[in-house]
Amino acid sequence: MTEEQKENWKKWNFKPIIGLALVSLLICGLLYPFLITGIGQVFFPNQANGDLAKLPNGQVVGSTIIMQNFNLTIFFQTRNETADPSSSGVDPDITLQMAYSQVPGISNATGIPAGDLTNVVNHNQQGTFWIFGSPYVDVLQLNLQLIKDYPSIYSNFTLNG
Repeated sequence: MTEEQKENWKKWNFKPIIGLALVSLLICGLLYPFLITGIGQVFFPNQANGDLAKLPNGQVVGSTIIMQNFNLTIFFQTRNETADPSSSGVDPDITLQMAYSQVPGISNATGIPAGDLTNVVNHNQQGTFWIFGSPYVDVLQLNLQLIKDYPSIYSNFTLNG
């Protein structure tokens, strides 16, 4: 490096670079996230808070958009990742066939007639847009419906049990 280049290097001013970095950090790291969070809370409060699912008594038991773990045989179960390699592990929905296949086991564990459980599945069926996909059910909604419809059976259990 020549003497002139060394002298020019010493004269180099880093203040604009540091200033730009700090302003960018402030805007992108603080202001923008707070702005977007505020807009979400004002216009979409339920979605921004995770679409919380509640029991009839108001107790929050999970989110309708993320899979919940159900360990007891009296509840509908979510997909098993080893049985369904297409499953992401967080999808709260199962196919109608998977729900129907669980009806006999839940009926045996609870004493609820299989026909009544099938009706609960049918009433909680959600469609898809036109031909893109198959009908499905949300496991959390199914289990919440069971708790609501059969309080004497489900009064001593929680969804996390």
